[in-house]
Amino acid sequence: MDRVFGGTYVEHIAKLFKILGDANRLCILLTIGKSERSVSQIIEATSLSQTLVSFHLRALRDAGIVTAERQGAFIYYRLANADLLDLVSEFQEYASKETAETEKVEFPCPCPPMGKKYF
Repeated sequence: MDRVFGGTYVEHIAKLFKILGDANRLCILLTIGKSERSVSQIIEATSLSQTLVSFHLRALRDAGIVTAERQGAFIYYRLANADLLDLVSEFQEYASKETAETEKVEFPCPCPPMGKKYF
């Protein structure tokens, strides 16, 4: 049991949750979706500043969640593993069920709703 729930394994999952625990980063992930997006496309979709988008993209890139590819003058970002979107969708569904009796869950960013054009 220690091997399955050993410090390294649990710490890795905790770091992933910490990275994904920021609303702006989730907005960026949902904006990228299952395709690729340039920084300017992410800025337009999220209404976040260029500085903030770049800061969060670097954190996501350093964590191995997104990859970057230069195409001419632009850098395009994509998810390293698009299955992450399914996990985020499951958490959205879980959060909605947990709060259904009290209030509807609203994500605090202008990112596209799950299942819309970015997926």
